[in-house]
Amino acid sequence: MIIKQLSIFLENKGGRINEVAKVLASEGINMQAFSMAETADFGILRLIVSDVERAVEVLRKADFAVMLTDVIHAQCPNKPGGLAGILDKMALNDVFIEYMYAFSEGDTANIVLRPTDMQKCIEVLEK
Repeated sequence: MIIKQLSIFLENKGGRINEVAKVLASEGINMQAFSMAETADFGILRLIVSDVERAVEVLRKADFAVMLTDVIHAQCPNKPGGLAGILDKMALNDVFIEYMYAFSEGDTANIVLRPTDMQKCIEVLEK
């Protein structure tokens, strides 16, 4: 399933992630999943949130640079080898993954994928 991800560009200085969390919390927006990547000068906070449109609005109003990206949400069993099975299928079908992150809830693992070819990735997952 295609979902929207927020990418927020942050300066590398203390408290910036907390500022994002506070802005979202003040509006009742839940951070459902996130990943942080950094370079020497800035970080990219990738978020899945409960209310995408409102989150973009309030973060931009608070002077954060926010970009929306389509990503794929997939699920697999939360057990050894569950993710490997999905990644094997991607590799066998030449689906390149730019980045991914995951979280689990009980018996289910939730994976957020950003492939170079969204349609091909969806086709592989649906098989």
